[in-house]
Amino acid sequence: MHQVFASWSGGKDSCFACYRAIASGLKVSHLVNTVTEDGKRSWIHGLPVELLQMQSQAIGIPLVQRPTAMDSYEAEFKDTILTLKQEGVGGGVFGDIDLEEHREWVDRICRQVSISPYLPLWGQNQESILRDFIDAGFEAVIVVARADLFGEEWLGRRVDQDFLSQLKRKFKVPLCGEAGEYHTFVVNGPLFNQRIEILETDKVLREDYWFLDILRYALRAK
Repeated sequence: MHQVFASWSGGKDSCFACYRAIASGLKVSHLVNTVTEDGKRSWIHGLPVELLQMQSQAIGIPLVQRPTAMDSYEAEFKDTILTLKQEGVGGGVFGDIDLEEHREWVDRICRQVSISPYLPLWGQNQESILRDFIDAGFEAVIVVARADLFGEEWLGRRVDQDFLSQLKRKFKVPLCGEAGEYHTFVVNGPLFNQRIEILETDKVLREDYWFLDILRYALRAK
C-alpha cells in the first residue's frame, strides 16, 4: 500500500473521493489545494485559505497549499506532486466524475510525473454519488452557485435529501454540479474528528456567480 495525495477543493466530490480511497485501503498522506497568487483564497471555490487549513485540522491530514497563476497552473501543480514524490507519495486521488477533458488532464499529468491516478467516483451515477455522500453522514453547504441558475437564497443551503429532491425537480443540471453549476464546502462527516461551525457569512455576486463569503467560523467537538 503506497501513499497518495488527494486533490482537494474542500467540496463534496474531492472529500468523498478521499473517503472512498481511504476505505479501499489507500493511505492519504496529504491534501493538495491550489490557491490564488496572493495566497488568500482557493481557486474556483474562492474560500479563505484559513478555512481550508481548519478543514485539514478537523480531518487530521496535512494540507499542502500552493499559490498558482492561471497561466502556470499545470506546471506548478506538477512541481507540487514531484515534491510529494520525494516524501514517498506514489499516486493521486481525484474527485472527477464524468467530464472527459478533466479525466484526460488527470491522466496526462499523472503520466508525466510517473504516479498512479485514482478516481473513485469516475463513471458513477451522479444521483447515487450524492445520495451515498449524504447517507454516509457528510455535511456540506453550498458556497458557490451560478447566478443564471440559482438565486442567492441557495447559498448556505445544506446538501441533504431535500436539496437533492429540489435539485431534481427544479433544475436541469447535473446533480453533482460537475461542470461548475454549484460548489460546496464540507463541514463534517466520517472523515472528520471535529466539525466546523460557520458563524457569520455574507453573500456576494462576482462575475455571474453567487459566492458565500464565510467570515467567521470555529472548530467544535463532534
